[in-house]
Amino acid sequence: MRVMLRLNYEMNRQLQTDSGLSLADYDVLNALADSRAHRLRLTDLATRIAWERSRLSHHLKRMSGRGLVERTPSESDRRATDAVLTDAGLAALRAATPGHAALVRRMFFDGLDPAALPALRTALEAVHEQVLASGTLPRPPRHQHRLPGLQTDG
Repeated sequence: MRVMLRLNYEMNRQLQTDSGLSLADYDVLNALADSRAHRLRLTDLATRIAWERSRLSHHLKRMSGRGLVERTPSESDRRATDAVLTDAGLAALRAATPGHAALVRRMFFDGLDPAALPALRTALEAVHEQVLASGTLPRPPRHQHRLPGLQTDG
């Protein structure tokens, strides 16, 4: 728990200092950038980033005011709302990603023996699966999200 809390603090501080984005902003932008057509229904976005729907709604209002995202009627269900990544949001994400990835690599992976990475990946995947199986959130849709330093062929 202390590792997670400290990493979140350091990532948030680095992003704020270098790009003016919060870690929460980055998480939203990254999820939208990884999605088809850079858009997701709010319920799907909330599930993907493991947020309560009300937290997401409030945060999207702030991000929308900064021009990073738009809220539009869903293309598949007019009763639902989609979050859509704007060009400005994509540009902000692209500008922030190199520094963010460098920080994650430096803080999380650089102190590890490269031979330990496969075992770490296996352990973290098992923990993630247990959290998904035991947790209260719906399972997020499968998507490829790779952390710097944990690249594999599979």
